[in-house]
Order: sequence, then C-alpha cells, then structure tokens
Amino acid sequence: MTVKFKAEPKADLEFEFPKKLNWQELDVQGQPLPIHMKFVDIIIERETDILLIEIKDPSNVLSKEKDQEKYCKRLLDNSVLKQDLTPKARDSYAYMHLMERDIKPFKYIVLLGLDAFEQQVQTAILTGFKDRLMSDIQNEGQGWKRKYIKDCAVLTVAQWNKVFDWPLKRISAQPQ
Repeated sequence: MTVKFKAEPKADLEFEFPKKLNWQELDVQGQPLPIHMKFVDIIIERETDILLIEIKDPSNVLSKEKDQEKYCKRLLDNSVLKQDLTPKARDSYAYMHLMERDIKPFKYIVLLGLDAFEQQVQTAILTGFKDRLMSDIQNEGQGWKRKYIKDCAVLTVAQWNKVFDWPLKRISAQPQ
C-alpha cells in the first residue's frame, strides 16, 4: 500500500510513499507558519536519521519560460541557496528541536526539478551546489555550538529515483 503526495495542488512532481513510512508534510500550503519562519516541504524519519526535504521545481510544466530562466539565474548566483534553502534548513531544525523531535542526525535533501533545462545548464547548477549549501548552513551562525545538519544532498528527479525506494514522477511526462 502506498500514498501519493504532491507538495502543492499545481505541483508537477508526485511522490509515492509506502504507508508504513514515517513522514510528514511540514510546509502545508495554506497553513500559517510562525512569523518569519520558513519550513522544508517534507520530513521523513528513518531508523537512523531524519531527512529534511525541500522541493524546488522550476521545470513544472505550468512555469513560464521567463520564470524558469529567472529561477535558473537565482540558482547559479546562490541567491536561492542563501535566501531560501539555508533558512528552511535552520527553521525546520529549530521547529523539530522545539517539538523535541531532534533525537537523530538531520540530513538535508534538496530536490531540484531541472529536466526543462539543457544538460550543460543542469551541470552548471549542480556542480559544487551541495558543497556550497553545506558550507552556508555550517557557517551561517558564527559561534553556534551545534552543527544541526549532519550532511546534505542535492538531487534531480532521476537521481532521487536512484537513491531512494520512494518513486517520484513528473505528472506531465506520463501518458494520458
């Protein structure tokens, strides 16, 4: 038995999670968040760790080409990393800590839907992205005693399906 999940109604990416998987949608669309906090989309608690999963899909079939290009530039200049991804990791961890759910190491998974971009653009975006993200997270709070994210990964849809046993598909790519 599985459960299908989309992060928002107009999402073009759909996950298929086994019912027994311990997961939670953290950034629930339409649900107010604590002021100035940003949350990741999904939290998955596994036996040995907790995954904080953020979904960014500029390749959504509903995205306009000019919006895709604009987002691509933001990925390349690290503004998405600094303004969106790092704060979401920090705030999601803080929330889990305050809920007394930080009992296992945290790993941050950023899922980037890049299939609308040419391969050379994808390579330019992905090259070193994980290292820049991890560095930004670890160096954000000068003097912080706790390293709250143990590791991170930046995955495309194809990479997700190789790493995890939870199928992910692009809805618009499926035959009708």
